[in-house]
Order: sequence, then C-alpha cells, then structure tokens
Amino acid sequence: MELVQSGFVSVNGNITREPSLDVDSKKDVVQVGGKIIRTKDYEYILLNKPKGFVTTKEDKFADKTVYDLLPPSFKHLSPVGRLDKNTEGLLIFTNDGRLTQKLTHPSFNVKKTYFVKIDGILAEGDKKLLEDGIILEGKKTAPAQIGNVKFNNGITEFNLTIHEGRKRQIRRMVEIIGKKVVYLSRVSQGGLKLGGLKKASFRTLTKEEIQKLLQ
Repeated sequence: MELVQSGFVSVNGNITREPSLDVDSKKDVVQVGGKIIRTKDYEYILLNKPKGFVTTKEDKFADKTVYDLLPPSFKHLSPVGRLDKNTEGLLIFTNDGRLTQKLTHPSFNVKKTYFVKIDGILAEGDKKLLEDGIILEGKKTAPAQIGNVKFNNGITEFNLTIHEGRKRQIRRMVEIIGKKVVYLSRVSQGGLKLGGLKKASFRTLTKEEIQKLLQ
C-alpha cells in the first residue's frame, strides 16, 4: 500500500496512488519501480459436492476427496470453507484470497442456506430455539432463519440460513433439540446459488457471479 501511495506503482504507464484500483491481469501492465509485475490469473469453480467426499487436498485416511471430482488443471485451487464428508452441495474453489476471506471470515456475515432433512417433527419450540441460537461449546450460535418447513413420512425438511461456519454446526444444533440430520445440502452462499448443477459436476463462475460475491 505504501508503494502505491508513494507513486512507485503504475498501471499501463500511468502512476496510480489508489490501492483499491481494479486491475485486469489479462490486459493491464503493472509496474513497480519501472519493473513489470506479472499479475496472477484468478480462477473460480463451483462444485456440487456429493456425499462421501472429504473436503481436503490430502488425507491418507480418506478414500475419496473433492479433488477426485476435478481435473488435474484445477488441483491448485483451494476450497472456500468446508463441507463435511456427509454433506452435499455448493462448494467454491479459487486461488483468490480476497474472495476466500470475504466468504469465510465471520465479520462479513455472508449468508449460507442449507436444505435440511431431520427425523421426526420440527416442533415450533424447537424451530424457535434454532432460530434464536443454540449453545455450542459454551457459545451461543448467531440467529438463524428457517423457512419452507414441510413434514412427510416421518421426515421434516426445511431451509436453514446461517452466516457462521463452526465445525458440523447444523448437525450439532439439530442434535441439541433431540433430532438427527438425515440429509444436508448447501444450496446457496453469498447470493450464489447451486441451481440445476448436477451432483458431482462443476462449472466456472461467470464474471457477474464473481463481482456479486466480492461486493
């Protein structure tokens, strides 16, 4: 930042003193003290993670990891947050640290919505407990939102929106009210939706989707 503000950085031959200036790595020429800096190309992938895959690059105890679902050319990308082995759904991969920070740091309050199925009936009192906050390891969870509640054949399904990312948070919250999660899938994060992407499939994010996530 000090180099930029001191006038040592130029973009396309023009000195800039604005640290937040957007730079297109494919078009713009960035120089520091007259030396050309090769800017990094960022990549963004959306995967519909299926059950049974561990969110890690290497785990000698894991039979299958999420990288088994991606071609070798994407092995350098890192997942944004984690989904546990038995949770499905939206998982972003990128080499853009800005986006990872924005989507995972609690201070940004990025909303994540999950489709949840639990055994038995979700009583109104239990619903209120989940929404108001559950004590986990001595700390209360942030308020949640529950919608589209349906009961069928002994199973209650609903959408649950949170902005935290504690380990196995939703499963543990449901356990506190005496129920068990029988299915869990993340369907949206920061405004990005899983949509009709098939399970175990991936796609690159559009420029519009990336800009929306970074806002």
